[in-house]
Amino acid sequence: MKFEFVEEKQRYQARIKVLGIGGAGGNAINNMIASQLKGVDFIVANTDSQDLERSTCACRIQLGASVTRGLGAGADPEIGKQAAEESIEQIREAVEGADMVFITAGMGGGTGTGASPVVAREARSCGALTVAVVTKPFKFEGDKRMRRAVNGIEELKKEVDTLIVIPNERLKSISTKSATFKELIARADEVLLHAVKGISDLIMSDGFINLDFADVKKVMEQMGTAVMGTGRARGERRASEAAQMAVSSPLLE
Repeated sequence: MKFEFVEEKQRYQARIKVLGIGGAGGNAINNMIASQLKGVDFIVANTDSQDLERSTCACRIQLGASVTRGLGAGADPEIGKQAAEESIEQIREAVEGADMVFITAGMGGGTGTGASPVVAREARSCGALTVAVVTKPFKFEGDKRMRRAVNGIEELKKEVDTLIVIPNERLKSISTKSATFKELIARADEVLLHAVKGISDLIMSDGFINLDFADVKKVMEQMGTAVMGTGRARGERRASEAAQMAVSSPLLE
């Protein structure tokens, strides 16, 4: 009897990079690092040099040192865009080699709104599956900020494979009535973390359903706008109950 040993193919480990842009994006990255999100490389990019210095992320990109002189974009998306274009070589170097790039930012300000489409364009041109997970402002932040956010989201949509928009206003429905603005922002960071973790875990973790990067890429490549819902349940009907909770999630617009 002849035995033949078949060498098991080693599973390809996709390289995932998570890039936080602007103040809100940088805060989200700090939260992900504190939560010990594994299997991804973190990068932060900002026009505000002081904000960058406070980041816990090792890889930092100062956007538009000449354009803004490290003072931020002043809530002007055009300045944010110009700053990103000035730093395009650093951005390209940061995203090179990635199979998948997550971009996280708060829309409505200057840097996140203006720079995110530029970063997304570079990530896709490097061949990475590019997914943006961004937030829309609370209503009390004003119509002007909301208009900037909506316009920025439309620009970002053109440059990514998949766009997930989380409306901050909906976070009120899953928070206590007495929640402060700081607590609501922390909740937004938590939702951003779960969005990135949920997708990256599908690729990086072994579980009951094993998906490789090719499976995820096939679904998310050139997908357009996506929605995110979460649901948890226990018991015999936990799968159907969790699915029902997810599709009726208050985070869905």
